[in-house]
Amino acid sequence: MAVIGNIDSRDLSQFFYSILFIFLAYLLTFLGLSLIQEGKITIAGVQVISALFINVFLILLAYPIIPLLERLFGFTSTSLLLELSSTNRPLIKKLIVEAPGTWQHSLQVANIAEAAATAIGADALLVKVGALYHDIGKTVNPEYFIENQKGYNAHQTLSSLQSAEKIIAHVHEGVKLAKKYRLPQVIIDFIETHHGTTKVEFFYRKYKEEHPEELVDEQQFRYPGIKPFTKEQTILMVADSLEAASKTLKDPTMEDINQLIDRIIHGKITGGQFAQAEFTFQELEICRTVFQQSLYSIHHARVEYPKEIELKQEPTELE
Repeated sequence: MAVIGNIDSRDLSQFFYSILFIFLAYLLTFLGLSLIQEGKITIAGVQVISALFINVFLILLAYPIIPLLERLFGFTSTSLLLELSSTNRPLIKKLIVEAPGTWQHSLQVANIAEAAATAIGADALLVKVGALYHDIGKTVNPEYFIENQKGYNAHQTLSSLQSAEKIIAHVHEGVKLAKKYRLPQVIIDFIETHHGTTKVEFFYRKYKEEHPEELVDEQQFRYPGIKPFTKEQTILMVADSLEAASKTLKDPTMEDINQLIDRIIHGKITGGQFAQAEFTFQELEICRTVFQQSLYSIHHARVEYPKEIELKQEPTELE
């Protein structure tokens, strides 16, 4: 009963219902055996039922023991994930204070990824918490990321290669911070996989323009991370790229957003980023629909009427 009850520790009422069902299972089993063996309920049987009730009551001790068991056996419960999602956590506070633009980006990514995970039956809470922490490495040098810049661009004094190195380093720095603050490995995995082995496209193209005669080593502009290997990590990778790239759209229509989503997903597939992910094309299509709805809502996308003539700027994904 404890196993099939699928207890969600986020819902205390469900926890108590599960205790009740366990007691009923105890009671029915004992009554059945007693009637088979004795043909009736004896005084000793009443005492056993009382003992079973006390036994079930002691199940309440399981809740405060969960954190201890997590540390002993290395698993992550919903209780811990809820705790990690609090803005009172030291690392979240650090992100909010030192890189507020990145924090806003992380919140948007968390909302988009959570909705997609819910739609395909993945772990929505896990991907939400992973999204909140995926860019914590940007707190080391927040000024090198566009969402934290206020007028001055720190990349002006760097070469394209140096800029790419600064951008790429946030994954490694994020892993270091996560280990320092003792985040569970399941969250560290999100940090390591959210860019996979993609390129820092903007500075890669800029470097090629600046050195047209040089044979460019792509590896210098690639993230050395791990490709996503779970559904939740795959969702986060796409949601992260979509949220960042969608900010380059100026007054987008639904068609603009649809084209952006198709281009980003196609780029991830052709780049082999989904090669290790447990993801089906059906799930990808469901997520695509959720991504569309989320970005429509964020950007208040509108239908472009025939009489309306506007110049559209082609969006570019900036990693």
